[in-house]
Amino acid sequence: MPDCRDAPFLADPLVRNVLAFLSTEGEEARVVGGAVRNTLMGLPVADVDIATTATPETVMARAAAAGLKVAPTGIEHGTVTVIGHRHVVEVTTLREDIETDGRRAVVRFGRDWQADAERRDFTINALSVDLEGRLHDPVGGLADIAAKRVRFIGSADRRIAEDRLRVLRFFRFHAAYGAGAPDGEGLSASIRARHDLGELSAERIGQEMRKLVVAPGAVTTVAILQETGILPLIAAGVGDLVAFARLPEFERERGEAPSAPLRFATLFGRVQEDVDRVAVRFRLSNAERGRMRLALSAGVEAAAMPADGDHATLYRLGLDAFLDGLVLAGAKGWLSADEVLSRGAAARNWTIPAFPLSGRDVFELGVDRGPLVGLLLKHMEREWIAEDFRADAEALRERLRAFLESYRQQHQQQQQQ
Repeated sequence: MPDCRDAPFLADPLVRNVLAFLSTEGEEARVVGGAVRNTLMGLPVADVDIATTATPETVMARAAAAGLKVAPTGIEHGTVTVIGHRHVVEVTTLREDIETDGRRAVVRFGRDWQADAERRDFTINALSVDLEGRLHDPVGGLADIAAKRVRFIGSADRRIAEDRLRVLRFFRFHAAYGAGAPDGEGLSASIRARHDLGELSAERIGQEMRKLVVAPGAVTTVAILQETGILPLIAAGVGDLVAFARLPEFERERGEAPSAPLRFATLFGRVQEDVDRVAVRFRLSNAERGRMRLALSAGVEAAAMPADGDHATLYRLGLDAFLDGLVLAGAKGWLSADEVLSRGAAARNWTIPAFPLSGRDVFELGVDRGPLVGLLLKHMEREWIAEDFRADAEALRERLRAFLESYRQQHQQQQQQ
């Protein structure tokens, strides 16, 4: 087994402290799951999870004795959160499944590390490391990490029957950590279980899909999801695989990390109704839905007008939404790569101006407060935009004064008639 004594998470004072006070008096604790997997794969570690033979009550008592705060964040499932000065670690008592309905499991606490490992989903998630840096691999996860293979523990059909979300987790983990074709047994079991995905909540599906579409292997994995019929089932529509495959190139040119809303908009967006449907199916936030809608509308506008019309769109939508639209239009083939690059560079070099007039300018010309003020400002703003924002505040005030004089004269004439 590799020596994990130099694993960065073992140098963390909070992690070492928790492992130490949970590894005495007949109890044992280890770092488990993603922290171990990512360390062995040379990837960043975001969170550290600890498993222990100690009950939640013992964990809380020992944490308090060590001067640490603790929160019973999931105590019914054996999980408590130990709070340090700068971060936290989740500690979970070893568990065994009693029963499951495919969405949630009834568990009991245990002391058997092998049994706890065998109830997990994938072999690469069942590795653990103790305080001394010893690596424990009860189900062959190390070989699968070396092969970049995502493999269910034991029977793939049984693991999926325990929690149907594991179908999407299988593809999401393959997109994040796998290489080549997905594991054959896992793929076959996922296809067999695809019609059961309708029993999952939109929120749980959305959580997995957000992570999947931004993973390094998203392009090939999403294509497999579509070919197997899983993507049309969960999204109620087919994806634009060609556009989705082109998108990463434009994202790299833009210099921005992948965004789930933009990737969803590119994959599914043809008309705004598509965006709204996916937002509901994946329980996306209003902000995510808004970004998708703006990206699609900006892409359609950018494709429909020449580059000399970009300033008006930039002013109305803002730089980020406009760049989203360019990237989407490039991925969809509505604009060439050169057009996306040149128009994007020009947009970044243009400072979006602020409209020079306000309500005060209208009041000073004798107009009382009311709807007319807003109408006048909107009229002047439309003229200012149409002239490519060239008029300054003084020129606009003079134009407003002339417009008001003409309006008043026409009003007087109508009254006289």
